[in-house]
Amino acid sequence: MRENPRDWRIEDVATVCAAFGVTCTPPRKGSHYKLKDEAGHRRLIIPAHKPIKPVYIELLIEFLQTGAQPE
Repeated sequence: MRENPRDWRIEDVATVCAAFGVTCTPPRKGSHYKLKDEAGHRRLIIPAHKPIKPVYIELLIEFLQTGAQPE
């Protein structure tokens, strides 16, 4: 993801989140997925447009690096 933040899909994001123990909740309305760390203290919102814009992938990488560890 770091090497190429382009052309990622929400399914890829959900897979990465599961590996890091981050909850990835699909939208009830609209198109924004809600990501939350295990403790529930940090959150990140990612729109599920295809493909996801690189800025959101970069935010996800930062979100994962600042607290979650892969399982």
